[in-house]
Amino acid sequence: MSQPAPATPEPAPARRRRRAPDKPAPAPAAAWADESAVPGVPSNIHCLVVVGQIEGHILLPSQNKTTKYEHVLPQLVAVEQSDAIEGLLVILNTVGGDVEAGLAIAEMLASMRKPRVSLVLGGGHSIGMPLAIACDYSFIATTATVTVHPIRLSGMIIGVPQTFEYLEKMQDRVVKFVVNHSRITEEKYRELMFRTGELARDIGTVLVGKDAVDVGLIDEVGGLREALAKLEELIAEHKRRAAAQKRTRTRGVTASSGPATQPDAPGEPPQDRGRPPSEER
Repeated sequence: MSQPAPATPEPAPARRRRRAPDKPAPAPAAAWADESAVPGVPSNIHCLVVVGQIEGHILLPSQNKTTKYEHVLPQLVAVEQSDAIEGLLVILNTVGGDVEAGLAIAEMLASMRKPRVSLVLGGGHSIGMPLAIACDYSFIATTATVTVHPIRLSGMIIGVPQTFEYLEKMQDRVVKFVVNHSRITEEKYRELMFRTGELARDIGTVLVGKDAVDVGLIDEVGGLREALAKLEELIAEHKRRAAAQKRTRTRGVTASSGPATQPDAPGEPPQDRGRPPSEER
């Protein structure tokens, strides 16, 4: 007698795996966490920073902090041509550098039509002084210093009279620029430049804060707040002057075009205004 087959046990129901909760996405890093990141705030003012040593035709060692004039000049051209930029703020903390490169930047600043304000922080020494006074208005911090001294030559020097004549001509270029763009006289500037007793290993004068204003080199003692306020004032004045010139040009064009032609009266045949009245048709 056959026995019934044992019943096959039913499979246990599959256990549903519990889904782990989604982890929140990591928050994006704050922009200020990176010291080199600058907030992308739209502004009508461009800031030009001149720091370290102004590098000229000779490349300085890599450990020197420099401002390269071949980078600054195209930047100034772009500022002058940009419609979005209405003013330029120049911040200086420089020990000076190449005379011709510094004068090139200073001449470019002085020839711009957009409002410019400079602020000397820390130091604006040697050829850095022409950069400060090349702007429409200049400020110096209370603790900032300015050193006025004669120019120097580096490298091989030929001991002939022509070398000293060349030095004198270079010095005259700097002196004339400073005198033409500041309130100081040439006699006073040369007196500061050749003064002895203030610098241990050199001749010249160190002016701290208000001293630079008193001699007529810098316009005012102040900081960033005062510099920005003055620049906004110059921008507003520049806009008013441009609007007045535009109105003047518009009136000149209207006057040169002559009186307006009177329209034909209703019911009258159109007049032939291309011929003189006495000419027969």
